[in-house]
Amino acid sequence: MTRRADDGSGIAPRKAALQILNSVYQERRMVSHLDAAAGLAAPERARAERLAQSVLRHTGRIDTLLSRYLERRPHPAVQNILRLGAIELLLDRSEAYGVVNAAVAIAKQARPTRGAAGLINAVLRKLDQEGPEIWTGLGPQTLPVWLRKAVGGAWGEAATRAMEAAHEAAAPIDLTLRDPSAHFSLGDRLPTGSIRLPRQTQVSGLDGYDSGAFWVQDAAAALPARLFGAVADQSVLDLCAAPGGKTLQLAAAGAKITALDLSPIRLRRLAENLKRTGLSAQLVTGDVLEFAEAPWPMILLDAPCSATGTIRRHPDLPFVKSAREVEALTKLQMQMIDRAVALLETGGRLVYCTCSLLPNEGENQIKAAVKRHPNLHVLPIDTTALGVDPAWISAEGGIRILPHYWADKGGLDGFYMALLQKR
Repeated sequence: MTRRADDGSGIAPRKAALQILNSVYQERRMVSHLDAAAGLAAPERARAERLAQSVLRHTGRIDTLLSRYLERRPHPAVQNILRLGAIELLLDRSEAYGVVNAAVAIAKQARPTRGAAGLINAVLRKLDQEGPEIWTGLGPQTLPVWLRKAVGGAWGEAATRAMEAAHEAAAPIDLTLRDPSAHFSLGDRLPTGSIRLPRQTQVSGLDGYDSGAFWVQDAAAALPARLFGAVADQSVLDLCAAPGGKTLQLAAAGAKITALDLSPIRLRRLAENLKRTGLSAQLVTGDVLEFAEAPWPMILLDAPCSATGTIRRHPDLPFVKSAREVEALTKLQMQMIDRAVALLETGGRLVYCTCSLLPNEGENQIKAAVKRHPNLHVLPIDTTALGVDPAWISAEGGIRILPHYWADKGGLDGFYMALLQKR
């Protein structure tokens, strides 16, 4: 197999990648909140981010492989250097000479890793010789123990393995068109109407970007707003609205939108997207639990959640979230549902959704909400109109999407959504 040339000179992007990995693994910070590669030239920054994302996406499999060559787990900084070298050797198929030399050089520059330079050299050379065959046999391992237990208990082992494969494969880019009937010459149109493009696409360079003809939105995330059906001239309250993909959808469909979010920074981003697309909405900074303007005929609640359905796009997420955090989120979701029901007019409709793989943030929330509110019931969903598989309808009447659905088309974010009415 042809190897990619590497003279080991790319120290700066490798060190930036290692900074990112340390921030995620040790400090539990999301990649989107970091600027470790900010001082690099664009190509080096892109390389650093790509390397870090690749390591995060394959951490489970990398660590399983490395354990074969280590008597005990080394210092976290040493482990990260080994992880990075493993990715370059096994996925990038870079020449071992450059990869090993760069790893050893980086190790010698810091006190915690200086004494492990020999170990790093020996392990990476072994990986180069023996690793590819072992790597292939291991299979994807993207979920931490706490999450794998929860996901496996909900969906079974076969589905969990399929999800992990989808996570490793990463996500393509999906676009939502401002005019769903408009012709779009690039990519593939999914049955739901989203346009799917290759992951490497430079979206801001596409025709129609500056005029706001589309916005980036995973195909699964584009479905909840469509559960309402026709919304032209209807008042809709979008709770937890930012960054605003669903707000844009509803505004494009002619709704009179009030978009509420706790974060003024995220609302500014929504305002920028509204300006680019030529759409309008009333933006309100505020807490869902304190919002009192009522009643509303339609409310969309995209509740804060574990975001475990987005791991294929955010491989750092499993290392930042925890089971304890999910418990707090499920309580908040319950409170937000109760508030949304209070704001809803009689006969009004509520869409509840989360980008989570966990039933406690989806199906179980709706079952519990209907028990708490006898005047609330789940409405049937027209899967034909949405362009989704009828098998995705869950027992209580919502839609459950898992990342390996439509694997032949590139998969989807994990999502849950339900349409309810207040009687």
